[in-house]
Amino acid sequence: MADRDAAVLNGCDKRGLIPPMDYREEPPPPALEGLVKVRWTLAGKGAPGDWVGQQAVPDGCVEIICRRAGRSRWGTDQPARFAVGLIERPEGFEISGDASFEAIRLWPWAWGVVGDRPLAALRGRWFPYDGPGLDGIEARLARETELAAVGRAILAAATVEDMARGTGMSPRTLQRWFARRVGLPPRRYLRLLRFQKAFERVPDQPSLADHAAAQGFADQAHMAREFRAMAGVPARHARRSAKGPFLT
Repeated sequence: MADRDAAVLNGCDKRGLIPPMDYREEPPPPALEGLVKVRWTLAGKGAPGDWVGQQAVPDGCVEIICRRAGRSRWGTDQPARFAVGLIERPEGFEISGDASFEAIRLWPWAWGVVGDRPLAALRGRWFPYDGPGLDGIEARLARETELAAVGRAILAAATVEDMARGTGMSPRTLQRWFARRVGLPPRRYLRLLRFQKAFERVPDQPSLADHAAAQGFADQAHMAREFRAMAGVPARHARRSAKGPFLT
């Protein structure tokens, strides 16, 4: 993974110590834009017996995660390969200090190419995954040129009306497409996208008011309400501790 994209996450283990975790993202090749958000790796640097707590916030994506070492748990212990559906609120999870992961973050409409469970039933939870590996996923998605174009149009849209125009769908067709391919109505998903962009871009912002305006919120108070609902913390806290879709 590219060193320029490296980010370090920190979490407290059961003794109150703070073993670092190395988190890195790699953007997709141009052919996969609109289908893949990033590939990422995460490696703990603690002892095998330590548990490191973290919190993930909504990012509008489905993730397929391969654990290469150690253990992880969200509610219960997770297998070596699992997928995570869309979340709409902050979710806590833990990894062992020696855990390491390789994963791909998909825009939800790409899920149907590599998985067969309906996304509406998978929202807010993880589940074992036995489909193709990460390289195999990318190979399958590289053939989905029309779907990638639809995805790019959705991601570029500021409103539901923009989505309909950009994809060439009628409003009713767009609603049905989202029910099948995303598991959320378009307007609700657009809210996730707006928050995701604001959260990931908030670190080091000199002005939260300017940031709120740039991300399409009515005002700073509107952005503050969304951060409390979806991150569980004020934007000023996330400005110091956001790393990718995680709060350290």
